[in-house]
Amino acid sequence: MAKTPHKLLVLSTPVGPLGTGLGGGVELTLFNMAQVLEQRGYSLTVLAPQGSKLPPLAIDTLPGALQDTAQSQGRQTPITLPPQSVLAAMCETARQRQSQFDAIVNFAYDWLPFFLTPFFEIPIFHFVSMGSLNDGMDEVVQKAVQSHPQRVTFYTRTQAATFGLDDHQGLYIPSGLDLSLYDFCDRPGTPLAWVGRIAPEKGLEDAVAAIGETGDEMTVWGVMQCPDYWDEIRQRYPQAKVTYGGFLPTEALQTALGQCRGLVMTSKWVEAFGNVAIEALACGVPVVSYRRGGPAEIIRDGETGWLVDPDSVAGLVAGIEKLPQLSRLACRQQAEAEYSLAAMGDRLEQWLSQSSPTQELCH
Repeated sequence: MAKTPHKLLVLSTPVGPLGTGLGGGVELTLFNMAQVLEQRGYSLTVLAPQGSKLPPLAIDTLPGALQDTAQSQGRQTPITLPPQSVLAAMCETARQRQSQFDAIVNFAYDWLPFFLTPFFEIPIFHFVSMGSLNDGMDEVVQKAVQSHPQRVTFYTRTQAATFGLDDHQGLYIPSGLDLSLYDFCDRPGTPLAWVGRIAPEKGLEDAVAAIGETGDEMTVWGVMQCPDYWDEIRQRYPQAKVTYGGFLPTEALQTALGQCRGLVMTSKWVEAFGNVAIEALACGVPVVSYRRGGPAEIIRDGETGWLVDPDSVAGLVAGIEKLPQLSRLACRQQAEAEYSLAAMGDRLEQWLSQSSPTQELCH
């Protein structure tokens, strides 16, 4: 019978230090995964870029140049490593220390850890954190699935399908939350919310255009990744009542988000999951989202939110106007039923028990 690996080395995202928000939703997923597994007796060591802080998680940080984000590149962009790459340092550290661990869990959405997998002596479990963005990346993900499908996981079926893996036989692991950190608010104010990195692929301009028509106020929270993009939106929609609230830690974000009467999600790309959607539900906040990517698998249309045609500002307007029809209690109940840490922990343990750590990986 296969032995479940209990001593894990975790490779973090190489695009930014943990705690800065530059890694997007993968930061929250990694943190919650570590939290629930440690509660269940696992030992985790996390390798991450210098400057990472995600208390109380213990992190071994490494210096080095960050990787460019995959979503900022084209499908044919060559695979590159900058000089003094932090990703290369993380992989080399993992190679040197692998004998101290049962398995490696890789959260880096990058070609290098996938390519190096068969050269390690211990198994590597890959948590793919984004959808298909680059042909070279697609190739190594597909090869990893062909070799050991049970050691590669995705958040959603929608995400896996972007890699041409509609029939992927491995587990899917949606995120989970420590729901004790999210307060249910049944008496919200009037503003709407938009949460995410301020970057073109997130489609913020559509949400701003929609509130320009409805007259609603909206607060935007997230890392200001592209200040010029934000400035251009403000200039295009001067009548829109939109305010930037900064990048907030979980406690402050959930308090502010819970006071909003709805969350608007407008991604122009296929979101692998959409952690902010389940954070909103945990606070009792219904979601208006494009029917695209992970949010389309999370939101119960007509019950905990409204799913509208992708890229349709008119659809967003209609969804916003129908928010009063939704039950905030139903939102919280869905989060409790489907997106608790316990549910995530069960899925993670099932994933890690799929194959023996003594079994050698090969392509």
